[in-house]
Amino acid sequence: MNLRHMEVFHAIMRTGSVTGAARSLNVTQPAVSAVLKHCESQLKMKLFTRVSGRLQPTAEARAIFPEIAAIFGRVEAVNSLTQDLVGGRLGTLSIAAAFPIANGYLAKAVATFIAGRPKVRVALQSLTSPQVLDRVVNREVELGIAYEPVVSSEVETRVIITYLPQALFRRYVDRALSAAGIVPNITAQVSVSLTGIMLARHGAGIALVEPLLVASMGLPGTVARPLKPRIDVKTLLIRHKTTPHSKVMNEFVGHLSRIVATEPGQ
Repeated sequence: MNLRHMEVFHAIMRTGSVTGAARSLNVTQPAVSAVLKHCESQLKMKLFTRVSGRLQPTAEARAIFPEIAAIFGRVEAVNSLTQDLVGGRLGTLSIAAAFPIANGYLAKAVATFIAGRPKVRVALQSLTSPQVLDRVVNREVELGIAYEPVVSSEVETRVIITYLPQALFRRYVDRALSAAGIVPNITAQVSVSLTGIMLARHGAGIALVEPLLVASMGLPGTVARPLKPRIDVKTLLIRHKTTPHSKVMNEFVGHLSRIVATEPGQ
């Protein structure tokens, strides 16, 4: 039996008639009959007999049907797999992001993205911005999200948002305070913004942190106010120039951009 023989045989067994098989295969009834006749000729045995005007599978047909059904089950699985891949419903998200980003709006974006895509698997690393760049350069992740500056000839970048980043940019805050003639009373210094947020929540003072991180956490009893003048630093999407972009990652980048656009505190 060749593949065409199997396809026609499977369709007849599944529908119970030549007419039904022709309809399911989108071909004419004579075409199905011709293939079946050729198949039986090649096998030198009958696969169907007519009883009261209806096709009935022979014992030999019933014996081989499970094996052929298994083949077409795998074909259907492959078709389903390719459709999931094309639709961005299957695949792996490998992402590295700076700590405040990974723990803020990125976590929300990942969670809402995979909620409707149960076949998507996520590998999310929380790192410093230089470490994020390193992961992308070494092709350990498909997507990086970090703060500027990003200097590498091996990657391409795109601005996703502009806002106040973490302690790495302390000099920007110091410059703004100095220009305003303000000498801050610093009671605690932290390396991760999340720690500053929790200190402020427990009454240690005012924390200067990323507005999107605060907004995404939704902490009751915590008040956030914008810093004026606004301090802008770009947040960048980072991808390796020679790594092909997967469909699922392209879908996620679009989803992430929509999440960021609707986040308060930008």
